Parts: sequence; structure tokens; C-alpha cells
Amino acid sequence: MDKIINVYGAGLAGCEAAWQIAERGIKVKLFEMKPIKYTPAHHSEGFAELVCSNSLRSDRVTNAVGLLKEELSRMGSLIMEAAYATRVPAGSALAVDRGLFSDYITGKIKNHPNIEIINAEVDSVEEGEITVVATGPLTSDKMADYIQNELGCRGLHFFDAAAPIVDFSTVNMDVAFFASRYDKGDADYINCPMDKEQYDAFYEALVSAKEAELKDFDREMQKELKVFEGCMPVEVMARRGRETLLFGPLKPVGLIDKRVGKESYAVVQLRKENCEGSMYNLVGFQTHLTFPEQRRVFRMIPGLENAEFLRYGVMHRNTYLNSPDRLDEGYRLIDSGDKGIYFAGQMTGVEGYIESTGSGLVAGINAAREALGEEPLHFPRRTMLGAMASY
Repeated sequence: MDKIINVYGAGLAGCEAAWQIAERGIKVKLFEMKPIKYTPAHHSEGFAELVCSNSLRSDRVTNAVGLLKEELSRMGSLIMEAAYATRVPAGSALAVDRGLFSDYITGKIKNHPNIEIINAEVDSVEEGEITVVATGPLTSDKMADYIQNELGCRGLHFFDAAAPIVDFSTVNMDVAFFASRYDKGDADYINCPMDKEQYDAFYEALVSAKEAELKDFDREMQKELKVFEGCMPVEVMARRGRETLLFGPLKPVGLIDKRVGKESYAVVQLRKENCEGSMYNLVGFQTHLTFPEQRRVFRMIPGLENAEFLRYGVMHRNTYLNSPDRLDEGYRLIDSGDKGIYFAGQMTGVEGYIESTGSGLVAGINAAREALGEEPLHFPRRTMLGAMASY
């Protein structure tokens, strides 16, 4: 009888886990609730949908996340294969065309002979079957209740946000200019310069703009918004002080407008979203403002006065586990019995797409090894994969 492992969720972590298992000759049942049901942040039917940024951050091995990418690539990561195949210019960062990235992974997964796709929402784990739970930080309420109450995994949460995307053809390039910070790499970013008067007017509009209601979340959570420091809404960041943005997403250092030969008081950067260069996102402009307010306030940015928004920024609640208490270094649920339950992705508490991929790779490998009757593989702590799992 063929060995079968269940994988719940076809995000980056779930796809990576399924791929690692299938590549080891084990059958995989990959459960994905799209297109039957969508989370508040997902829109396409494809797997491994990027919802926050198309940048997978630094590509240099002297950088922690760059080293993690290198380890993943050497371990045969499907996600990294897709990222390099669908890369778009972004200086020293690895950015991808969102649509092509998802299409690449979806095609690989659907065409793998050892992977069966089941479009259904799951709300529990089948007893006696090895399972990798990678349902993501936007796990459905039923599954979240099961994880917390039946598996004994106390849930925690924070609020995350995504930045808006604009149509390149509507950006005023008589005002904006192409450049990369300190002239490193190619000039892949659009830069919208501000003088002090423009910045002050923009700042006042931003901090007083109307935010959207969190209609889908607990009213209690609206009283004390717990936002993710690494993906903070720009209006929340601005309220920390008038000059806070000047040391964050509007930092002008190293961005010389060669038309005037100097740095501006503030600079908003836009990064390419697709290979064609028809879509750009506002870097660091995650937001929870209402759509009309985003249009009004962000059009105050020089060069974006007539910008057409292809997607507005949104905020959503992310759930994650108290992993140090419940998971081992192979992402296996402690005391989950003879047929192990593994977790992978942002719900384990890791930050970012690449880290989610890393947890999926480690969980997938260990689930496969358990099915094959082999000892678990705990990566050495001197590796990035091992250090992250250990932490």
C-alpha cells in the first residue's frame, strides 16, 4: 500500500512541504480551499499567492535572509526555483512577478505524479495519518478552533498589512525619477521626491486620514491594535513622530536626483511588480486607510498626483502558534503520537515568505522521513534553517 501524507494549505510553506515529500517518492494529498473559499487577503486561484510584497528581500549571502535562500536552493526548494525563474529587477533584492511566480509553482505541483489536489476546506486532522498543517496565518475559524482546543496549541495573533499598487503609465516621470539607493545595482526603483513643505502637508493628511473598520475581526481586538513591526501601516508609523517616516520608508539618504544633483527632503520609492513594468507598489506603504483616503492622501505624493490604483492596501489578522512550547526542531507537534502532525509557514511564528518556505522544507522532509521509518533530520544550528527551527 502506498504511503500517503496529507498537506493542508497550498501557500508557500504547503507547496514546499508537498514538493519535498513527493520528491522522496511518497504520495501527497494536498488540500486547498481555494477557489471554493478565500481568505480576506487572497484573490487568485493559484497556489503560493504573494499578498504583501513581491520582494523576497536581500539576495546576498552575506545577509541572513540571502544565506537562507542559498541553503534552500541547495536543498532543492521549489519556491526558490520559481523565484529565480520569475525574477524582476529590484537592485540587490530578489523580487518576482507575482502572477508568473504563482503560475510556475501551481503548474509544478499540479503536474507532479505523486501529488493529488483536493479543493476542500479542512477543519481537523485525520487520526493515524501523517499531516503537515500549513493553513497559514489566515487559517479559517474552524481549523483555528481545532488547533487550539483539540491539539492544545494556544493561538496568538497580530495584524498585518499590504501596500497599494499603481499603474506605471499614470506615474508622472517628469517629477519622479529612476534610481537605486547609493547607485547600487541597476536603477530599478521609481523615486518620488518631496521638499519639506510637501512632506509636511503629506504628513498632516496621513496622520488625520480615516482608517477602515476591522469588520471581520473581534470588536475587542479593535481597542488595542497589535501590528507587526516589520510590516507596520504607514499611518501608524507616522503617528510615532513627525520625522519617523524620514528614517523609514521615506528615507532620502543615498537617492540623488541627478536633475538637481542632490538628495531631497523625503523620497517615496516604488518597486516593480511584474516583468512588463506596468505595475509598481509603494514600498513601505502598508496601510489600513479607507480606499478613498488612500487615493486622496497618496496622490499628494509628487509624481502620483494622477496615479491610478490597481490594488489598494488592506489589513488582515494573522494567527500563529506558541511554537517553542508545542513544536520540536523538525516542526513536529510534541506528543502527536505515532503518526506525527507537523506545522509549517507563518502560523509557526516565522517572519516572511522565505522563512515560511524554510519551515515548509524542514517539515516536509521530516514528515517524509517519518513515513519512510527514518530518523528525523534536525538541521545543525550553525545553518540558517537549523537556527530558525531551533529558535
